[in-house]
Amino acid sequence: MDEPANPLGRVTPPLGDNRAVLERITKRLSARHSRAFSRQTVAHYVDECADLLAAGARVGTHLPVLVERFADQRLGALARGLGLVPKPVPEVLFVCTENAGRSQLAAALLRHRAGGAVRVLSAGSEPGTEIAPVVRRLLAEGGLTIDEEFPKPLTAEVVTAADVVVTLGCGDACPVRAGRRYLDWDLPDLTGLDIESARAVRDGLRVRVAHLAQELLDLGSTDQGPGSGSTSVQSV
Repeated sequence: MDEPANPLGRVTPPLGDNRAVLERITKRLSARHSRAFSRQTVAHYVDECADLLAAGARVGTHLPVLVERFADQRLGALARGLGLVPKPVPEVLFVCTENAGRSQLAAALLRHRAGGAVRVLSAGSEPGTEIAPVVRRLLAEGGLTIDEEFPKPLTAEVVTAADVVVTLGCGDACPVRAGRRYLDWDLPDLTGLDIESARAVRDGLRVRVAHLAQELLDLGSTDQGPGSGSTSVQSV
């Protein structure tokens, strides 16, 4: 019987077995981020991302793929946050505890709703090892997938780059940065919910995402920034 196709692509050796893999990742990302960062800086981020993700028990086989995506995301966010590269669209960061449930679901819904008009990232204060199957099921019911996403730790770069930070049950783990707007969406954790209750959470997120997307798109047509100087947390 044929094995199902893996969305992460061809299986690669664990990073610990082959340092050359990290060198190739560094070379590719150095070329991609050459206008903002030196090769030494890129190498530092690649190494750090490898260490951060290595703790996930279920990502070892595909760890090089995830390390490259994670390091690329962090370097891009850092460059935008520091003003080293243009930031053409507003950015939203969703944060929950494991980055395996609500934050992934909300991020996928906003990507679909806003398209390329909003950059969407997600992270977890204590990231899990894989996206919850219920999230994939809830999205599949609407014809959506998140094959390239994975749980990742919350880092300072993505907070710095964000215009809006939406927290979902992670308490005060997310650092507060001046000039960003903070929202706290009070919705139940998906863990342990029956499918109907999980759908209710998805539908609640969909309503909030639609309002946020419309607001950001409206603001994007004016000269005002989506963060407009607010650092207070709004519960919704």
